[in-house]
Amino acid sequence: MNKMTTCLWFDHGKAREAAEFYASVFPDSHVGKAHASAADNPSAKEGDELTVEFTVLGQSFLGINGGPLFKPNMAVSFMVMTDNQEDTDRYWNAIINNGGEESHCGWCTDRWGFAWQITPRALIEATTDPDRAAAKRAMEAMMTMNKIDIATIEAARRGEPATK
Repeated sequence: MNKMTTCLWFDHGKAREAAEFYASVFPDSHVGKAHASAADNPSAKEGDELTVEFTVLGQSFLGINGGPLFKPNMAVSFMVMTDNQEDTDRYWNAIINNGGEESHCGWCTDRWGFAWQITPRALIEATTDPDRAAAKRAMEAMMTMNKIDIATIEAARRGEPATK
């Protein structure tokens, strides 16, 4: 048993749908046990699936089919670190192409309203470069993007014009 599990609130019946999607996109992810409601309550009838356990990128979660009362917002997000453009594109496109929405600077929102930051390690390295001018150029380049383009970030870091 984990000492801490993040609980995510979904509208009725959407916890399993989201868990299955996340497990299909991210490595080291799977859908675990489901738990039925032991009694009628505002979120579920007795016997309805109330919660589902799942793991995303090795992190444990519990999805609760809590109903429409609470909505996710961008104050909490999932930051996924990527090693290359291929992974950045794959994760970003999976979320966007499954009913999600693009935002700025590597952020997007999935169809259930949860915010994701698809963040190449190259971006963090560039924006924290000890050469503050290089870091500034990389940050300014990032501010023009939705999905992060690693080649453009690295070119900005080096002080080269964007090739796109």
